[in-house]
Amino acid sequence: MWVMYRRPLQCAVRTVLNVTATRTACGKVFQGSHMSVSRPSAVRLMTSCRMLHLSTQVCSVKETPQHTEEEVGAFTKLIEAMGFTGPLKYNKWKIKIAALRMYTCCVERINYDDFFQRCSLPDTLNSWFLIAQLHVWMCLVRMRQEGRAGKYMCRYIVHSMWEDVEQRSKIMGIDAIHRKEALKAMTETFYAALFGYDEGILSGDSVLAAALWRNLFNCQCDDPAQLELMVEYVRKQMQYIDTLDGEDLLLTGEVKWRPLVEENAQSILKVATPTYNDAGL
Repeated sequence: MWVMYRRPLQCAVRTVLNVTATRTACGKVFQGSHMSVSRPSAVRLMTSCRMLHLSTQVCSVKETPQHTEEEVGAFTKLIEAMGFTGPLKYNKWKIKIAALRMYTCCVERINYDDFFQRCSLPDTLNSWFLIAQLHVWMCLVRMRQEGRAGKYMCRYIVHSMWEDVEQRSKIMGIDAIHRKEALKAMTETFYAALFGYDEGILSGDSVLAAALWRNLFNCQCDDPAQLELMVEYVRKQMQYIDTLDGEDLLLTGEVKWRPLVEENAQSILKVATPTYNDAGL
């Protein structure tokens, strides 16, 4: 337990000691030079010390990556380095409810039969999971843009997904041993798909098509039209959910997906702002 906390505490102690040593050294310089240094010299020395301090601050700002996340205090950084979550912009319980709703949108608002038919996927639990994880990934990409609250919400979206997968496997009558093996395989598939989809969405259509071929079609798609359909679906879906307001997503978790096939796929229609009460429900 002490090993977990030792490094953050050492960093904090070193910072305090460095600041104290710097102040002490500056005090000794001014005290020792009070009788022998003229007033203009002392002013120049003080100005140089201030410029050195300002230049150090400027360097630290330049080295810091430009993020849009909210600034947090030292205590929050410390407890989050230990694996805990500090205070967030919204109530954590509200974010958990919104995360469950968002995962429900990934399950109940998708026409899975349409995917099975147009992508030639077998109607199995594994195929259902591959389609669901694709939409969960798109939600994770969107919510990671909402700072610390969004990342906290991502954790419970994934948590809701694994609970749902386990319950569905129990309903299907899969015994405990095979269920454990299946969940392990799905976990590996899920995190491998996250890396592949992230690379694909940041790259060209060929990279995204390769990620879909590996993770959605299990390397068993011989029809380029099916890959083209799914690449177009992911691109338009990501473009669409980027237009949704982040505050509404954090409070409601409501996502309406565009259909797999539509006449004008280039049109981005922004849905009406969802309504919720003062409690965010």
